[in-house]
Amino acid sequence: MPLEPRRNRSIPKLVGADFELGNFILGLERQEGTGPEASRALLAEIDGIPASNWSYGSYSSHGSHGSSGGSSGGSSGYGYGWGSLYGGASNNPQDQGRVFLASNGASVYVDLDHLECAVPEVLSAFDLAAVSAAMLRIAREAQVRANENLPPGQRIQVLVNNSDSKSHSYGSHLNFLISRATWDDILELRPHYLQFLASHQLSSMIYTGQGKVGSENGRPEVDYQISQRADFFETVSGTQTTYRRPIVNSRDETLCGKSRDLARLHVISFDNTLCSGANVLKVGSMQIVLALLEAEDIDTRCSVDDLVGAAVAWSHDPSLERRVRLVEGGKATAIEVQQRILEHALAHRDRHGFETVPRADEILALWEDTLAKLAEGDLDALVGRVDWILKQRILERALEQRGDLDWKSPELKYLDQIFGSLDPDEGLFCPHLRSGLVERWVSDEEIEHFVHEPPEDTRAWTRAMLLRRFEPDEIEKVDWDEVTLRLETNGARRKFKLRLDDPLGFTRSNSQPLFESTSQKGDSNANP
Repeated sequence: MPLEPRRNRSIPKLVGADFELGNFILGLERQEGTGPEASRALLAEIDGIPASNWSYGSYSSHGSHGSSGGSSGGSSGYGYGWGSLYGGASNNPQDQGRVFLASNGASVYVDLDHLECAVPEVLSAFDLAAVSAAMLRIAREAQVRANENLPPGQRIQVLVNNSDSKSHSYGSHLNFLISRATWDDILELRPHYLQFLASHQLSSMIYTGQGKVGSENGRPEVDYQISQRADFFETVSGTQTTYRRPIVNSRDETLCGKSRDLARLHVISFDNTLCSGANVLKVGSMQIVLALLEAEDIDTRCSVDDLVGAAVAWSHDPSLERRVRLVEGGKATAIEVQQRILEHALAHRDRHGFETVPRADEILALWEDTLAKLAEGDLDALVGRVDWILKQRILERALEQRGDLDWKSPELKYLDQIFGSLDPDEGLFCPHLRSGLVERWVSDEEIEHFVHEPPEDTRAWTRAMLLRRFEPDEIEKVDWDEVTLRLETNGARRKFKLRLDDPLGFTRSNSQPLFESTSQKGDSNANP
C-alpha cells in the first residue's frame, strides 16, 4: 500500500519554560538536607496556604480567593492557586502541590524538593525572557515572606542554577509547539534531523551556558567550564530527565488535548540563565532551528559525530578552541558549528522568511553579532549578554584580589553558587544588573506586567481569567489544556469541562467577548 502523504504545516513557535531553583535553609541542619522544608515554605507563600495544612493526596482546589489586584485571605497577592490533576505525593513524588496562578496563568509547584516555576505560554522569545524574569520576582517575594516566618538565625536561600557542585543536577526546560510531522521526523523517522537539532543545542552553549567551577558526574577535572548541564549528558535521546540525561528529550506530552497535528518538544539541555540577551538567544535560535526543521531545510554539514563527547569537550574549554569531529568529516569548534547554522538560517530567511518566529530579524541580528564577537575573541564585549562570561570575569577578579585562592578553593565554589542568588544584597548577578553592565533586552515594565497579567496572545489569558472569575468551590480541576468547573444551575451542581486544546486559541481577542457577554461572577445561573 502506498504511504499516506506526510502532513506538515507551519506552526507558530509558541514556547513555555519550567525551571527548578536551588533552595535550602541556612542555619538549619538536617541529615537529608533542608530542601524539602525550604521549597514547601516558598510555595506556601506563593499560594498563601501554610505548608502544615497541605494534603498531598487531594486534587481539590485550595488557596485564598483573590482578584488580580491581590488576595483577600492569603499573603501572596497573585490571586488564588488551584491544585492540578497531576495530583500529590502519592501519585507523583516529583510533582507536589502544583498550583496555577490567577495573576498570569503560570504554575508553581515542588519538584524533588526544588521550587519549580512554569511560565505561561508565550509566542515571542522576548516575552519568554520577560515572563521568566517575572517568575523570579514572584519567587523572590515568596522568599522574603518565608524568611519573615523563620526563627532567628535561619534564612532560606534561593539560587538560579542547575547544579549544586555535589553531583546533583536539576532542570531548566523549554517547551516548543511544533507540528506532529516535524516531531516524528526528529524523533522517529529522520535520524539526521535529530543529529542536527542536538548539534545546535550543544554548540549554542557558547551563549546559553551559565558557567560553573569544576566538574561533576565523574567527568575529567577542570577549573571552569561553560555549561552547568554538560557533565550530566549521557545519551543522545530518551524520555528520562533525572538520570542518564539525554541531549534531546523524547517525552511525548502535547498538553494540547488529543490533537493529531500538534506536538510539544521538551528541551532539557540548556542552563538556567539570567542575562536577558542569553535568554532571547536561547529561545529565539531554537525557534529558528525548529522552523528550519519544519520546512525540511537543514544543513547536515553542521552535524556533530560524538554528541555526548562534544558536550564535555566544548563545555570544558572556555577558550572556545576545542574542535570535535563532524559527521561528514573534518572538525569544528562550537563557534564554527553555530556560524554554519546561522548562515543557513540567514539564507532561508532571504528565500522564505520566518513567519512563525516573532521578531526573527532581531533574533538573527543578535545571534550574528554574538557569534562575531565570540569568533574575534572579544569576550569582554559580551560580559553583559552571556552569563558564563560575566561569571568568569567576576571569579577571575576574585582570584586577582585574593592571592591565596585558586579554582579549587571553597571560596570560589561559594561565589559560583551565589552568582544566581535571588537576594539582591548577596547575589553576584544583581549588582551588575543594577549597575547597567548587563544588557537589557526586555524592560522592567515588561517584566512587572507579566508578574500581574497573563500573555494576551495565547490560551494563558483565558486560563487566568477563568481563575479570576470563579469562586474556589466552583473550580474542581485545572491543567494547561483543561479547566473543570462545578457550578450551581437551577438548584443543582453541574460539571462543566472547558477544553483549551489549542494553545494558539483562547487569546484575549478570542475570549474577552465571551466573558463580557456572560453574567457576572456570583450569578448562580451563569454558565461558563
